Amino acid sequence: MIRELANPTRFMSLSGTLLPWVGGLAALLTAIGLYMVWFTAPADYQQGETVKIMYLHVPAAWLSLFFYMIMATSALGTLVWRHPLADVSQKAAAPIGAAFTLICLVTGSLWGKPMWGTYWQWDARLTSMLVMLLIYLGILALWRAIEEPNRAARAVSILTLVGAVNVPIVKFSVDWWNTLHQPASVFRIDGPTIHSSMLVPLLIMAVAFSLLGIAL
Repeated sequence: MIRELANPTRFMSLSGTLLPWVGGLAALLTAIGLYMVWFTAPADYQQGETVKIMYLHVPAAWLSLFFYMIMATSALGTLVWRHPLADVSQKAAAPIGAAFTLICLVTGSLWGKPMWGTYWQWDARLTSMLVMLLIYLGILALWRAIEEPNRAARAVSILTLVGAVNVPIVKFSVDWWNTLHQPASVFRIDGPTIHSSMLVPLLIMAVAFSLLGIAL
C-alpha cells in the first residue's frame, strides 16, 4: 500500500478523494470542540475563564512539532531517495507548521499576561518555540532565495534536518530546566493530570486541528 502511494498519480487521486471528507470532519470536530469549550468545559479555580486559551494553545503547540517532523521525514526522502513527493510534502507542510507555531506563541503570550504578569519571558520553552518559528521562516525564505528547484530542495532539506535538533529541546525543555512553563500534563507515563471535563474537549480540538492541517 505504501509503495503504491509513492506513485504521485495514485497519491493525488487518493488525496483528492479523501480531501472533502477530511475537511468536513475537521469542521465538524471544530464545531463540537468549540461548543464544549464554551458551554461544558469548566473554568479553572485559579485561572478562571482564561484557561480556555489552552484549547487553542496546546493543540497548536503539538502540531507545530508534528508538522516539523513531517518536514524532517520528507527531507530524508529528498536527500536519500530523491522522491518527488518528498519535496512537495515538505513545501506544503512548512507554512502550515509556521502558522501553528505563530498561533502557539500568540495564544501563549495572551495566556501568560494574566498568569505571569507579562506577555513574554525568556523562558526555555518560550525561547525554544520562538527559535522554532524562526527556523520555519528561514526555511520558507531559503526556498525563495534559490531559483533552481533541485538545489533549493537539497538546501532546504539540509536546513530542516539541522533544525530538527530543536524539536526535542522544545519538547523536554520543561524537564531539563527550571521554567515558568508547566510540565506535560497530558502525555505522561503515569497518565494525564487534567480532569476529563477539560481533557475531552482538549483532545477533540487537537484532532480537529490535526485534520485541518492534514487537509491544508
